[in-house]
Amino acid sequence: MMQSQSPEHPPATPLAERLRPRTLAEVIGQKHLLASGKPLAIAFASGQLHSMILWGPPGVGKTTLARLMADAFAAEFVAISAVFSGVKDIREAVGRAAATRASSGRPTILFVDEVHRFNKAQQDAFLPYVEAGVLTFIGATTENPSFEVIPALLSRAAVYVLQPLSGEEMGELLERGRQCALPAAGLDQSARERLIGLADGDARRLFNLLEQIATAAGVAGVTAIDGDFVEHALAQTLRRFDKQGDTFYDQISALHKSVRGSSPDAALYWFCRMLDGGADARYLARRIIRMAWEDIGLADPRAARIALDAAETYERLGSPEGELALAEAVVYLALAAKSNAGYLAYNAARSFVGSDGSRPVPKHLRNAPTRLMKQLDYGKDYRYAHDEADAYAAGEDYFPPGMPKVEWYRPVARGLEIRIGEKLAHLRELDRRARKEPR
Repeated sequence: MMQSQSPEHPPATPLAERLRPRTLAEVIGQKHLLASGKPLAIAFASGQLHSMILWGPPGVGKTTLARLMADAFAAEFVAISAVFSGVKDIREAVGRAAATRASSGRPTILFVDEVHRFNKAQQDAFLPYVEAGVLTFIGATTENPSFEVIPALLSRAAVYVLQPLSGEEMGELLERGRQCALPAAGLDQSARERLIGLADGDARRLFNLLEQIATAAGVAGVTAIDGDFVEHALAQTLRRFDKQGDTFYDQISALHKSVRGSSPDAALYWFCRMLDGGADARYLARRIIRMAWEDIGLADPRAARIALDAAETYERLGSPEGELALAEAVVYLALAAKSNAGYLAYNAARSFVGSDGSRPVPKHLRNAPTRLMKQLDYGKDYRYAHDEADAYAAGEDYFPPGMPKVEWYRPVARGLEIRIGEKLAHLRELDRRARKEPR
């Protein structure tokens, strides 16, 4: 999300900083916010500063937009990073804002990068000054502000969601970066595709990669750069992936839902995306096992065994060999018959027990290892199922006295649960007859 070189920056300045936009017209991307009539375009044109949170992945222009907002409103720009700053830094920033307001009447924008890393006490520290109008708060975050920003601050700030830059936008940035960093060299289509793919929608990363290529090309005396040169010149660069952030959970959600939706190719895509991004294969193995029990269950009990075998295989072989076993388990799970009947039954039972009282165990179900227990009728009239016809004590009740009738487990008409459902229906019919209940 950066453009045109500034003469104010010496050549040693990082390319990303040299190409940072100095006007709103130079910004590339975020058209859903910056096009005419869109929310941020209106904010710039309104003449009224307001607090905001810019939420989006790295390298899409959050800092740039905050700086442009300060320029547009002739505001003092004070930037702090939640990674390196504490309450002391916040107080100093507030002091500067108050002094600026008193001496010149100029407003101050306090830009807090990675605001999600501030704890509640730190966020509370500048809340009163936002409310009093001493400063305008602009926070930048890669994490969902609903979870990471305190409600009081969130309610006083507009949230704008920034998107990763598209391939076309990245291509435009790449050409402008090339003109600055490699004016005498050319990039063929394979080199462009490789650089854009590695940058993964992150303009800052794109420019950093381009600087690495420029250095390598200068050393090698190369003026025609192709995909092979890019591949060999760059150290292994993983795609954007935060193991604790939204990207991680969004991708595991996509993997799980692809398996649930019986789409093996999509499931493989998300599985490989997560491996490519640095996800721990052991974590993926655990999630695959969970998928087998949650979404396939008794419709195909082999799925759980295959998932467990794949996890064990990975433990034996490690990466990359063991990843194949996990990938094949993902494919099997995606194509297996699906049932969440056991999952729903478990949740329903847990919910009931969590809100119900402690019902006593019926006496006929209690063990009686002592004479006293037998005198108290423990185990009296218990029917031993193996002594009954078909090893089933028809009409027996295994619930506590007064328990409402429940049917939590309802097998689906798919896979093995077709047979399970038939068996369950037969047993319930035997109970009905034994209890002489009407149909």
